[in-house]
Amino acid sequence: MGVNLWTYTDHALGYLERADSIPHRVEGESTLLEFIPSTVKRILDLGTGDGRLLALVKSGHPDATAVAVDFSPAMLEAARKRFAGDPSVSVTAHDLENPLPAFGSFDAVVSSFAIHHLIHERKRELYTEIYARLNPGGVFCNLEHVASVTPELHEEFLHRIGYTVETEDASNKLLDVETQLKWLREIGFSDVDCHWKWRELALIIGRRR
Repeated sequence: MGVNLWTYTDHALGYLERADSIPHRVEGESTLLEFIPSTVKRILDLGTGDGRLLALVKSGHPDATAVAVDFSPAMLEAARKRFAGDPSVSVTAHDLENPLPAFGSFDAVVSSFAIHHLIHERKRELYTEIYARLNPGGVFCNLEHVASVTPELHEEFLHRIGYTVETEDASNKLLDVETQLKWLREIGFSDVDCHWKWRELALIIGRRR
């Protein structure tokens, strides 16, 4: 399955410390929120981390219930702390390298900088599983770290976020936007598009009719 450093507490906590400083992240999150249906009743957050994105979604849809999944003990602890006292959110341990459990169906599935840690074959399998769990009219919103089209652009991106090729996250398994859009269309998603992008950060969205 390749390297995955997110099982290590220090790696997860290090990410949380710098999450707010990721350039243009708020722009991507704000755009994502525009695509959450006003009638959403049930939300699935894949790779929830400390629950940052889900909390933003819930702020606009307080009556919706949600399932938040992650496999990092440090992230799960942070998410449970964030949603403590909120019975509408269930925080569950699950590794996305394995098929999604029988969580039921959802009106929205969201993810933020998580799926790129999976090998490409598993990414596509997960997209298929997500489609199967969406209610008609439901939406999949993936704010994701994607591959640059050239090594030079990749190095420029790393420089912008304070990394180098030598120090970047070894867990990353980046894939270009075009391939992922093609996969979603082949699986059956409609209205598939990249609705926001800054260098290697992209918002990929598809709906189930």
